[in-house]
Amino acid sequence: MSTFRQPCLWWAFVWLGLAVPAFAGPTLHSEAGEAQRSQAELQSHIDDADDEARAMLEELRELERAELRLVRENAELAPRLVRQAETLDRRERALDTLEETREVLPVLQERLVERLDQWVDNDMPFLREERQARVSSLRSNASERSTAERWERVVEAWRTELEYGREIDAWRGYLGEGESRREVDYLRLGRLGFYYLSPDGRAGGVWQVDAGSWAALDEAQRREVRNGLRMARDRRAPELLMLPISQLLERTGEEDA
Repeated sequence: MSTFRQPCLWWAFVWLGLAVPAFAGPTLHSEAGEAQRSQAELQSHIDDADDEARAMLEELRELERAELRLVRENAELAPRLVRQAETLDRRERALDTLEETREVLPVLQERLVERLDQWVDNDMPFLREERQARVSSLRSNASERSTAERWERVVEAWRTELEYGREIDAWRGYLGEGESRREVDYLRLGRLGFYYLSPDGRAGGVWQVDAGSWAALDEAQRREVRNGLRMARDRRAPELLMLPISQLLERTGEEDA
């Protein structure tokens, strides 16, 4: 009996050894496939995470570059903003005093017109009617003009008067009143000298500011006036004129100031 049972047991173990691998094969293949799929999914997640990290890093770098640009722009804009703030501050202060300024402007304009009128009356009597008419026009219809127009006319009148002191001028006009009225040629050298010469050259004079009257010129001086008339009318090249002056240089400087 024992001899028979031993071979049977041996064959049983052999059969079990062959049977186990046969039954375990499908299970092991399934587990290996599942592991490969898990590893592939994990690698895909890792790749996606890497792409997202690179995108976030690039976005961060772009934000840093934008911040640097903003810093530079702010540094450039800061001085301009300071200047604009100062300008606005000045304008606000000007607006605060605007009403007061509007009240003062008409008074100041009238003072300038009065002073110009006195200037013409006290100045040498050249083109007096024309200059007085210019001053009178500043007062006529003043209410019908805007503030800017009135200021422009006043400033222009003053500019014209000041230009008289820098010009050489010659014109034909009349001297005297009534029966003594006669036609003469006038010569003006700025505000230093004011002269007349008769058309025939036999009579001439220089205006004396201190005396407020004309003083006669001798023959040599009348020739100088004739040369000055030619220069003023562009008929002769400029040259030095030996003529008496109408007023002292010190007084001329004070009046021009």
